[in-house]
Amino acid sequence: MSATKRVLFVCTGNTCRSPMAEAIFRKALEGRGDYSVKSAGVAASKGTPASRETKAVCDRMKAPLDGFASQPVSDELLKDATHVFAMTASHLAVLEDLFPEYSEKFYLACELVDLPGKGIGADVPDPIGMGKRAYEDVAKVLCQAIPAIIAYIDGTQDKR
Repeated sequence: MSATKRVLFVCTGNTCRSPMAEAIFRKALEGRGDYSVKSAGVAASKGTPASRETKAVCDRMKAPLDGFASQPVSDELLKDATHVFAMTASHLAVLEDLFPEYSEKFYLACELVDLPGKGIGADVPDPIGMGKRAYEDVAKVLCQAIPAIIAYIDGTQDKR
């Protein structure tokens, strides 16, 4: 069996998009032991729970976020990760500016999928303050992107 693939999803505060991606990714990989997944934020504080709306969407999808607590992106997390997926081009730019030594691990979450009406490499929209439908829209985008991410990673070698 190949080495564990360690995926990190990154957004701003690590309370909406990246925890949702973490939960959906984990659910997509049920029964597989060759992956681990975490999430973090470029401007996250430590220990904040996922937003109420994020938790509700994940619960409805049977992709729970039990015990989730936010964390800032760190050298330790990036060193451990084999693949890092940023929610937006601006998150990617922050990662590249602050941690250029890990840039070969960095990708946009949607760079491997052609989203209808948005194209390849679209940003995962920020749902904060936008209501229930915005969170559901984020989940739809992630549900389109994650199978492509898994297929891509399954075809790559550990970049660590």
